[in-house]
Amino acid sequence: MSLPELTPEQLRDRMAAGETLHLVDVRQPEEYAYCRIEGSTLIPLGDLARRADEIEADEPVVLICHHGVRSMQALAYLQHRHGLTNLLNLRGGIHAWSLRVDPSVPVY
Repeated sequence: MSLPELTPEQLRDRMAAGETLHLVDVRQPEEYAYCRIEGSTLIPLGDLARRADEIEADEPVVLICHHGVRSMQALAYLQHRHGLTNLLNLRGGIHAWSLRVDPSVPVY
């Protein structure tokens, strides 16, 4: 099973087109408090097992972390354990989003 990704630019374009996307941030609460993509929901990676039922199954879900590693782990877990096929990993994470799409989002 492949682990689907999208670039920050693809995410920006899909959001600008008005597509319904659920953004799930799997970083820690203090990271999320410091910077986030507007409209995202925080479900820290460590809470994912018990909160997996909060992940939308019928519309695209974009998983976000700092550099794309934790969100890829979250995607693999949700694909394999919960059979979700609607997941996308934000390649490069919020760091790449800040550098390439939205400089108002702080880099850390």
